[in-house]
Amino acid sequence: MMRQILLRTALAGVSTAAILAGCARRSGMEAADLGGGGSVTMWTDSTELFMEYPPLIVGTPDKFAVHLTDVTDFAPLRGGDVRFVFTPRDGGDPVVVEQKAPRAPGIYGTEPTFRRAGVHDLMIVISSPQIRDTIRVSGLRVYESASATPAPGAAAEGGIPFLKEQQWKTPGFATAFPARVTVSSTISAPGEILPAAGRHARVTAPVNGLLEFGDIDASLAPGVAVRRGQRLALITPSIGEGGSALAAARRELREAEDEHARATRLFAAEAIPQRRLHEAEGRLAAARETAAGVGGSAVADSAGRLELRSPLSGIVVEHRVIPGSRVEAGEHLMTIVDPSVVWLSVRVPASQAAGVRRTRGAGFRQPGENTRHHTGRVLSVGAVLDSVTRTIPLLFEVANPAGLITIGSLVQADVETGEGVTGIGVPISAILEEDGRPLAYVQVSGERFERRDLVLGGRDATHALVLSGLSESDRVVTGAAVQVRLASLSTAVPAHGHEH
Repeated sequence: MMRQILLRTALAGVSTAAILAGCARRSGMEAADLGGGGSVTMWTDSTELFMEYPPLIVGTPDKFAVHLTDVTDFAPLRGGDVRFVFTPRDGGDPVVVEQKAPRAPGIYGTEPTFRRAGVHDLMIVISSPQIRDTIRVSGLRVYESASATPAPGAAAEGGIPFLKEQQWKTPGFATAFPARVTVSSTISAPGEILPAAGRHARVTAPVNGLLEFGDIDASLAPGVAVRRGQRLALITPSIGEGGSALAAARRELREAEDEHARATRLFAAEAIPQRRLHEAEGRLAAARETAAGVGGSAVADSAGRLELRSPLSGIVVEHRVIPGSRVEAGEHLMTIVDPSVVWLSVRVPASQAAGVRRTRGAGFRQPGENTRHHTGRVLSVGAVLDSVTRTIPLLFEVANPAGLITIGSLVQADVETGEGVTGIGVPISAILEEDGRPLAYVQVSGERFERRDLVLGGRDATHALVLSGLSESDRVVTGAAVQVRLASLSTAVPAHGHEH
């Protein structure tokens, strides 16, 4: 429901203090030349206003398209009363239009009729379960007649169109002003993702033998997960050197076990001296070492075949097992890696080595990704320069529970120096990269955006310092920036889903 009323006072029931308290903390305005009409984009701490209006003419109902967004979650205003108060600057009764509900989510289409020409100031009072706010827009000009309106200028061009309906339907879309932040200064250096120590294993053949076709799990292809102790393959030892050595080692181990058990019983019965027991224990230990050396980590089954078992839980990353083939002792059969924790190895040039002695971490992106990863604890900072590359090696631990970080990736890392730097900063989520160059998207009006190439300073896990490319008055896309980038690549002109 919408109604239009005239008041003889500025606005009965709304105090000046309430008006000032709700005023926009910061605002951006685009006054497009529409032959007397225009558009306005403003932000308060709780609301974004994007308003478009035609030339305002005395006695003619003028239709406004008012888009209201809740900036706490960037959802459209779905309900509630909104009052529009147009106050002439040279005195007289204000024009008040009240709309009880939006025409569509987020869109209010007020239609005031002005009684006099001149400049009017607009106050928008929002009373909704979502938002309670007051926004002031200054300098709306009302013309005496259509002939008095200025001729339309050239339509504004440029920028990336991304309509309010698109913004409202895009999960995670958000914008914010840059803020003054203090982050750690960083040094850029190349790095490589390595498997962590103790989380990488090469499975080799313990003896010469035959890999039997029916005994090998054909599903153990690269990328398959295995658990510690899981059977990987079976080997039947050759009759020659490998097989005979294994058989002899097993026989010696059984004899040593039997002798140790007998010596233990006799010593308990005081039938032999302790020296004999110690001799039996020594022979048993030697036999166990011999058997382990011949058979490795393999375990023999009842048929005398060796079961190769996984030494750790992880992912098969290399598989060289060919069913039915003969293998040699020490031959590489497969590689298993636990990727839940990886290492980042970084080499910092000698000229900057002093700046990373107190580093607490580093950030990096993998090639082709916009996700930024951050390291955990510092494992080591090299004390000796590499004589060939003239660099200092640094090693960081990186948690990788989802397996998104690929072992072997070459990355460009930003190593934190531990020294704080203060300046204009934006959330890391606002930064995209193209060909290794950082960029962000700025909202220049309610439905138009533009790309900004950036020069970055230090950064931490949450914010990046911007040395150039942005000012504190720029409204930056901080969530779903990739969707704005995709819109910039589209050649189609988006159709408006609301009335203008």
